[in-house]
Amino acid sequence: MPVAVAITGASGGKYALRLLAQLLHAGEQVYLMISQAGLMVLAMEEGLKLSNRPKEIQKRLIDYFQCEPNQLQVFGEQDWLAPPASGSAKLKGMVIIPCTTGTLGAIAAGVSNCLINRSADVCLKEKKPLIIVVRETPFSSIHLENMLRLSQAGATIMPANPGFYHHPETIMDIIDFMVARVLDHLGVPQQLLEEWGK
Repeated sequence: MPVAVAITGASGGKYALRLLAQLLHAGEQVYLMISQAGLMVLAMEEGLKLSNRPKEIQKRLIDYFQCEPNQLQVFGEQDWLAPPASGSAKLKGMVIIPCTTGTLGAIAAGVSNCLINRSADVCLKEKKPLIIVVRETPFSSIHLENMLRLSQAGATIMPANPGFYHHPETIMDIIDFMVARVLDHLGVPQQLLEEWGK
């Protein structure tokens, strides 16, 4: 079953790109959604300038990740016919990485005004894994209440808070800690981080 991945406008595009690389390398099929602000962050932080057109983004990212063409599908923010918009579509789960607090708030309030928010809402109602990698600091009481509401609704709240017990030496080691945790929660085998105690 495909994994839905959404990239929003919070800092942390490296997390999203590394997760996509790992999913595609593992042979997973991915449904990708990127907000307009997410496109801006990828260009600013990663130098990855993508078109506003989903099919052009898809072609570019298939080349970028060197994956099979049928592994990656990209959908626009208002593409209401995309599979993740319906509970009848079969999904392994959804990851919003990084997730802005605005997206967090909209999902917590049930506001499905774009494909990302609608797809998250579908995961909640269908009891599919929804992993939200929030990237913000400090959190206000509003942010914390929204996280609590979503946690109570069944989402996994996974702020981008890497650990250091694995002795990271590079930025990518720090990124890999979070990506490994996301993959673990999706049930996708990973070799980025050893299991505790082994």
